[in-house]
Amino acid sequence: MKKYTFCVALGMLVSVLWQTPAFAVSIAPETKIDSLPSFADLVEKLMPSVVNISTTTKLNPDNLESEEDILEGAAPEFRRFFENGKKQEALGSGFIIDKDGYIITNAHVVHDAESVHVTLYDDTVLDAKIIGKDTKTDIALIKIDTNKNLQPVKFGDSDKSRVGDWVLAIGNPFGLGGSVTAGIISAKSRDIESGQYDNFIQTDASINQGSSGGPMFNMQGEVIGINSVFFSTNGASMGIGFAIPINLADWVVAQLKKYGTIKRGWIGLRIQPNTPETAQDMGLMTTKGVLVSDVNHQGPARQAGLEAGDVILSFNGEEISSTKDFSARVAEAKIGSTAKLEIFKDGQKKTVSVKIELLQDEKEAEKKHTSPEAKVEQLAKNEFLVKELGLKLAEITPESRLLYSLPSHVKGLIITAILPKSDGLTKGLSVGDVIVKIDKKDVFDIQSLTNCITEAKMEHNRPVLLFIQNGDDVHFAALKLLNGE
Repeated sequence: MKKYTFCVALGMLVSVLWQTPAFAVSIAPETKIDSLPSFADLVEKLMPSVVNISTTTKLNPDNLESEEDILEGAAPEFRRFFENGKKQEALGSGFIIDKDGYIITNAHVVHDAESVHVTLYDDTVLDAKIIGKDTKTDIALIKIDTNKNLQPVKFGDSDKSRVGDWVLAIGNPFGLGGSVTAGIISAKSRDIESGQYDNFIQTDASINQGSSGGPMFNMQGEVIGINSVFFSTNGASMGIGFAIPINLADWVVAQLKKYGTIKRGWIGLRIQPNTPETAQDMGLMTTKGVLVSDVNHQGPARQAGLEAGDVILSFNGEEISSTKDFSARVAEAKIGSTAKLEIFKDGQKKTVSVKIELLQDEKEAEKKHTSPEAKVEQLAKNEFLVKELGLKLAEITPESRLLYSLPSHVKGLIITAILPKSDGLTKGLSVGDVIVKIDKKDVFDIQSLTNCITEAKMEHNRPVLLFIQNGDDVHFAALKLLNGE
């Protein structure tokens, strides 16, 4: 009984001591819990560099479902406002980059704007001039003239930012005025399919309507991104926002300031990813680089000897990691300079020199690029007529393989045309089909096909049995010979 009483008393004593702070500290593991950071000092320093932007834009009647429905029942004041100019206001954000009054924002913030107004941190409202904008990267440069002592931001290095780093986003959500949100970098190099230069920083710092064009700061108070897009199903932030890396914007802004537009490099290529299947088929031990899918016949790449099916491994000594990476390097290369490309061609690595030309505007570039009809015309130069079958055929080349989306394992002769008298018209043949075999014999070139036709003619012009492949579909077709007519 005494032993039991002693144990109970000892237990009660330990219980009391356990709740004593001094005792708890003495037996707790030596751990240090850092408190969450306060951004107050940093925000106080950065806010004067951020501006609110409002624009006035003429409404496009073509974008209105029914103008009469809008005006029906409207107050006279609204009707007069709508009919006298048809204008609307849009709100966004921006940030000052130098004491001369240059400001960065998003291109979509000032798109089609008749007038742009900037509100500074002290509520001063100033007119702004659009210096230039680039819709491909959604970056615009505007300028204000003022005697005020402006506080420009400092640029950081967005390439050095890491997933998990703290960031601050400052903007003008919903037109409420300067607001600050905090979060972390959720991911980098995001491609949201908004353009060929997509390379977004993803963040969970709230980016809402009106925050577009505002800066994303690191904890050193440096701009590492331009808040541009947020993902939402209801119009509000859902914790998935995207910012343009400042390293990309730096080059674009320098171009806009110097020329008022963007002068991008061009070498006349279309590219696609170098997949594991492609690399294996070509005997290449890496999936780095990009696969050339098409070459403009008037472009510098063609003059340098590049062809569809080549793999570009590096640009001026720097390894290519993706199609976006390669596109950006070409675009930012100096016009008139010569770039060194390491390529994998015909089973070997080699280096070629390519001159960088100026990329024309979209319409001119489209004209300059080879059209589908031109591709077919080019393919026609390599085709030959087989009168006995009433078909025009061509041997498979890297260009024709890409043109007709032929898998790498498919071999044979491509049907490029079917003549009116051909038996193929009634046997379901079509342009783009591949003749893999004739009479169960492989046909890889014109000579092997000619041999099969000769045998059939010697056997009283018997029909020939074609094994046809179209994509994943395969079938046989027996064609009658036309006696060479």
